Amino acid sequence: MAGLLERFGCYTHAVVRGAPASLATEALRSVQAEVDIAKAQGEHQAYVEVLRNRLGLEVVELPADETMPDCVFVEDAAVVCGDTALITRPGAESRRKETETMRGALKDLGLNIVDMTDENATLDGGDVLFTGREFFVGLSKRTNQRGAEILADAFKDYAVSTVPVMEGLHLKSFCSMGGPGLIIIGSSDPAQKALKIMQQMSDHRYDKLTVPDDIAANCIYMNLPSKGHVLLHCTAEEFPESAKMFEKLKDYMLIPVSNAEKVKVDGALTCCSVLINKRANV
Repeated sequence: MAGLLERFGCYTHAVVRGAPASLATEALRSVQAEVDIAKAQGEHQAYVEVLRNRLGLEVVELPADETMPDCVFVEDAAVVCGDTALITRPGAESRRKETETMRGALKDLGLNIVDMTDENATLDGGDVLFTGREFFVGLSKRTNQRGAEILADAFKDYAVSTVPVMEGLHLKSFCSMGGPGLIIIGSSDPAQKALKIMQQMSDHRYDKLTVPDDIAANCIYMNLPSKGHVLLHCTAEEFPESAKMFEKLKDYMLIPVSNAEKVKVDGALTCCSVLINKRANV
């Protein structure tokens, strides 16, 4: 397990997808809000540039598809752990075609593909929190028990626990990993209750970093050669109080990334990439 944790957050590749113009008008959202598509596309491009130029990942950029308004949120289409990619069955029927292009991209990267074919199962990648030791799967509007069972079957080396998501779209709408053994969590009641359940279900002890804004708890942690611990997080313009909290992570490279427009359609930072650690000869 120690070896596995040393590799936690190590990534070589990222799969991303362009934001279609239809995102502004047709993307699913829990609250009606006007999206400035030029800004949303600019934010996304800046996010991709951070992955490619600042962090040196090999970025596979899939084209936007106007018939799939939510396709920029690639995280929901696949869960990758080690050399295995589970192609999900998204909870929103309008999003199920998104998995086809993702499947092709991950197959081209040489991953072992597992397809979720059970029509009773639903799973969005945004409900899957991998800690390096185990999986927590949010049971939400988009993910059900059968989806969690298929995930457990695909990744047999790890324990899988389910967590009810009482508010918000996904489990990762209010939490993410901030490093091996560190959960970043929002301060709302539903977020804190979910954390309590995770702590009760786990054999492991996790540290926590609580931030005032739930959506600001969605960060991307990486452990990269020559960069060390890296955290992509919300900007001070979006969430000033939460952004301050990340300064406690003293030995981290902290990279604020703007996500103000995609938040309007329930998009968080982790939603926009599928991260892969492709080791040599895999």
